[in-house]
Amino acid sequence: MTLRHLLSSCCLALLPVVAGGVAQANPYADHLAVRLLPGWKQADGSHIAGLEFQLSQGWKTYWRAPGDAGVPPVFDWSASQNIARVDVIWPTPHVFWQNGMRSIGYSDRVVLPLRIEPSGSGAVHLDGVLQVGICSDICVPLHVDLSALVLPPQGRRDPAIAASLAERPFSGAEAGVRDVTCQVEPKGRKMRLRAEIVMPAAGADEVVVVETRDPNLWVSEAKTRRQGDHLTAEAVIMPMSGGAMMFDRSSLNLTVLGGGQTIEIEGCAAR
Repeated sequence: MTLRHLLSSCCLALLPVVAGGVAQANPYADHLAVRLLPGWKQADGSHIAGLEFQLSQGWKTYWRAPGDAGVPPVFDWSASQNIARVDVIWPTPHVFWQNGMRSIGYSDRVVLPLRIEPSGSGAVHLDGVLQVGICSDICVPLHVDLSALVLPPQGRRDPAIAASLAERPFSGAEAGVRDVTCQVEPKGRKMRLRAEIVMPAAGADEVVVVETRDPNLWVSEAKTRRQGDHLTAEAVIMPMSGGAMMFDRSSLNLTVLGGGQTIEIEGCAAR
């Protein structure tokens, strides 16, 4: 996220908040409805639930790496009971352009599957708070208090959650990725990253999104181009708070968004 969008978000955060999925005083609250779907228990003891977003026509919300024009969603499950871990399983997002700026996210309706690991035996209480951005002609950050949900001991497979699970990106192996290398060049406080991916085309208008596991690192939108089987992405990485920067190529996540498919690649070798 750029400094401009951080400042914009801070100002918009003064708007009234959403409580229990509805913000009575917020004129934009009617454009988003959020609810938890109970889902089912898996053979390994984990539980698959879902978080459903219903957006008004013309509105969108954002993926985990939303681009410079977006606001990433933030989840807080600390009020939950008997939960060791909650992982969001992201279905394939879409690329949007608005006023010459790129954002990545979802429109209309999307279900985010949740994989939940209980911390012990007994009932699992899922209780969360969501910070999320929605955007049309204007962009508004919302605070959503999700209604607490006791997960069923077994439950049954939910078609909406199952459909979103089926929309997960392909792995590099599934998509025929043959080689991934990265060149890193220090430039003062910044690092310039050049990733070379040898793979078949993923469709028209390919975009590579570069992510690190370190929340203190800012990554620019990558400039992407293709020549034959080689897809090149160039981005800038820098610390958000100054100081030294540690960088591990194996911790990189490269997501290729194409008109035909989406591929997620973990790590890259040095070149």
